[in-house]
Amino acid sequence: MRALYASGMRLGTLRDGTRDGKLVVVASSGDRAVSAASVAPTLQFALDTWERARPGLEELAARLATDPAFGEPLDAAELLAPLPRAYEWVDGSAYPNHVRLVRRARGAEPPADLLTNPLVYQGGSSVLLAPTAPLVLPDAAWGLDFEAEVAVILGDVKEGTRASEAESAVRLVLIANDVTYRELVPAELAKGFGFFQAKPATAFSPFAVTPDELGNAWHDGRVFMRLRSTLNGEVLGDVETGPEMHFSFFDLVGHIAKTRAFAPGTILGSGTVSNAARERGVSCLVERRALETIERGAPATAYLKSGDRLRIELFDESGRSPCGAIEQVVTNATL
Repeated sequence: MRALYASGMRLGTLRDGTRDGKLVVVASSGDRAVSAASVAPTLQFALDTWERARPGLEELAARLATDPAFGEPLDAAELLAPLPRAYEWVDGSAYPNHVRLVRRARGAEPPADLLTNPLVYQGGSSVLLAPTAPLVLPDAAWGLDFEAEVAVILGDVKEGTRASEAESAVRLVLIANDVTYRELVPAELAKGFGFFQAKPATAFSPFAVTPDELGNAWHDGRVFMRLRSTLNGEVLGDVETGPEMHFSFFDLVGHIAKTRAFAPGTILGSGTVSNAARERGVSCLVERRALETIERGAPATAYLKSGDRLRIELFDESGRSPCGAIEQVVTNATL
């Protein structure tokens, strides 16, 4: 496979009182960073000027890797989402096992073209949550759920781009918590016009990394790693992200670009990562509830409640966490 980058990079956005934050290049340890202001003030600026900005960012990354005294200590709690707001957030559903389970639990058949025509929806992107932002629950009756996903940030994508041409469009890889109010979903879908109220702001990992930062775990438009979801200290899922991703990110790009072009800074999600092997667990509560319904006739697992603590993290074979962790606490809110 053709190398797209001279060296791997880990990028983050530091809180500085502005909407878009300040771009920093982060050491592989995740606890040290250097301002990228000399190259690009924000990640969006870097994406807009990628061919010019990339070499300077790589130089900073290389110096961080070789000089332990370079940079400043980094507190992940001070990081925003890598893109605190984005031009577009498009989420797919690339894991057929998830669709089959959820549909089966409610006595519905999966779409006839499940394996040939990707499912996608367009989420809100003007406000994207920091990795440590609280998960707000205005009403417990809404059924707050998490969805652990892998995502990519794209560069320019021309209308009509095919999957075979999409590799060069993938700039960065990160993880997401695509939050859902499950009990608001049925009424919205019954209207035949898609999600809106059921999909509040999505949270993202502290770091976005270039694909080569993942080494051999990135190939064929997929990330081959483990995505672990933990709720109140209990591991709900430790799933494999690569083997059962039926539609690659390249396939998803080819699908969404059929009738549209996309600007740099578009985020594209994989959908809930799901494995057929039950021992791998789940990446969302609705899937656990679906399994309980299929096996016992009714769900036993409750949706998220105030005080619950959620952690989502991506690991390679050595146990390294390149994107860092999403760590969120559910909190009540007054409307």
